Amino acid sequence: MLEAHITSQVLRRRLRSGLAAGYLDGYVDWLHHHGYRPVTITTSLRSLTGWTDWMRAAGFTVRDLLAGFEACTAELGARCRVHYSRGPNYHSMVAAALFIRFLREQGVLEPITPPPSPAELWPIIGEFRSWMHQHRGLTASSLDTYQIILVELLTACGDDPRQYTAEILRDFVLERARHHGIARAKTVVVAVRAFLGFLGAMGRCPPGMRHAIPGFAAWQLSTVPRFLVAEDVERVIASCPEDANGLRDKAVLLLLARLGLRAGEVAGLRFADIDWTHGQITVSGKSRRQEKLPLSQEVGDALLRYLRVSRPPLQATELFTSVLAPIRPLTRAAVTQIVRAALRRAGIKAPINGAHVLRHSAATTMLRRGVSLAGIGAILRHRSPRTTAHYAKVDFGHLSEIAQPWPGVVSC
Repeated sequence: MLEAHITSQVLRRRLRSGLAAGYLDGYVDWLHHHGYRPVTITTSLRSLTGWTDWMRAAGFTVRDLLAGFEACTAELGARCRVHYSRGPNYHSMVAAALFIRFLREQGVLEPITPPPSPAELWPIIGEFRSWMHQHRGLTASSLDTYQIILVELLTACGDDPRQYTAEILRDFVLERARHHGIARAKTVVVAVRAFLGFLGAMGRCPPGMRHAIPGFAAWQLSTVPRFLVAEDVERVIASCPEDANGLRDKAVLLLLARLGLRAGEVAGLRFADIDWTHGQITVSGKSRRQEKLPLSQEVGDALLRYLRVSRPPLQATELFTSVLAPIRPLTRAAVTQIVRAALRRAGIKAPINGAHVLRHSAATTMLRRGVSLAGIGAILRHRSPRTTAHYAKVDFGHLSEIAQPWPGVVSC
């Protein structure tokens, strides 16, 4: 009920006489159901009052909520912001947008019609995604990356594969990759080759067309892994405060730093993936492969504390959720943001500003503690030993012992 959050008689009267009056009690219940805290509900109702007062003064009715929202937004954008001024402000429009979302969900207002997806605009993209998922085991995140490139391909070259030539495809790849580094350029090549492989398998273009796409020179294992030293990793983990967000973030960081999980793997963890009895965790990695990893005491304790103290009561199978409303499962991007925030709190300038730096750091820490490359590869779930061998180069001390001096030059 409204009275449970608004103690001011004047504010209650303004709300009860405004355009939102008939929906206020249901709106408050809706906010509670979606996990908003009482203080946030109170603040939102106060901000909503500025908008409803403006709507009534401007002559809008309850049937003109959307038009009034657009008009108020336009007026605020056209005038200079004055602190502590009466009337609607930025917070009022945020509250109004949330109220309109509630009305849409209740069927009072028509729901927003989402723009057509790329698969709807180009059915061939939808067929490609289904084929790659079924026959190649690609995850949705990988296919989303490919889709961005393929939309540009179809826009530039047309959606009739029978008109594609080797010259047209090469020109597109070279132009699309021209503004990026080698890693992104290789992604463009992989996406286009995968699409042409699908077209060839479906008989929509010559089977060998994908071989017409040039590759970009990149020497395997030519770089040194970018990582944080063990002391910096501990500073990042210790930067988490002892509140609801901090308990969740610490559990996320430990999974990344101790087990070397990827951001998407952490976001995809479910309750059923944790075997508390045997101390194991099931990880769904690339190509839908499921593998079991040992759940250490430290990581397990952090997970239990998060689940018992700070995880909201959201009816979802995912382990990690947002702490503040709207409550929803974490995404891969949210996990990356957790790492970035922890790096800022710890005052560390990382060579990779994202979650993958902790995966590299986990591997190098294990190597320096004497874990074999085979053991590191098992934890990181590498399919090829060559991938794990990349981390051997970070042991500079042992490398300097076996390095031979250059002839005729005094050794450093």
